[in-house]
Amino acid sequence: MIHSPADLVLTRRGLRVLGRHLPCSIGRGGIRADKREGDGATPVGEHRITGMFYRPDRLPAPQPWAEPILPGDLWSDASGEAAYNSHVRAPYPASHEVLRRADPLYDIVLVTDWNERGAPGAGSAIFLHQRRRAGFPTEGCVAFSRPDLIWLARNIARGARLIVRR
Repeated sequence: MIHSPADLVLTRRGLRVLGRHLPCSIGRGGIRADKREGDGATPVGEHRITGMFYRPDRLPAPQPWAEPILPGDLWSDASGEAAYNSHVRAPYPASHEVLRRADPLYDIVLVTDWNERGAPGAGSAIFLHQRRRAGFPTEGCVAFSRPDLIWLARNIARGARLIVRR
């Protein structure tokens, strides 16, 4: 496979993009081709960056196409619901993640197209976001230091490919 310099390629050294390697954390369940909701795995595949959210009360928009995270913004992780694996607003009684968190993990969120059709049980909320600390795994996302995430968010295009291989 031929990669574009604008591709985000997950390697053992981190994420390779635009001539840089960004150290990152992946899911506690490792990298899996058979991703399921709640398994903590980062899914194998070629995923497109389809959106970006940011906290306007904490930092400026990294790109003109970034959307602000507002109070009441949620992400549905309720398998079987019509809104599964999509942005929803409170009140939303089904299972969900809060996008406007007290901690900084979701101050910038790059959304991938993983399971964008919402196939029940196939996993949700595969994002690129800030990590807790080096070496701390995610629930399936790819996570970076704050400076690296800000650099990435400022320098990638919507539609960029995130390539995850075993």
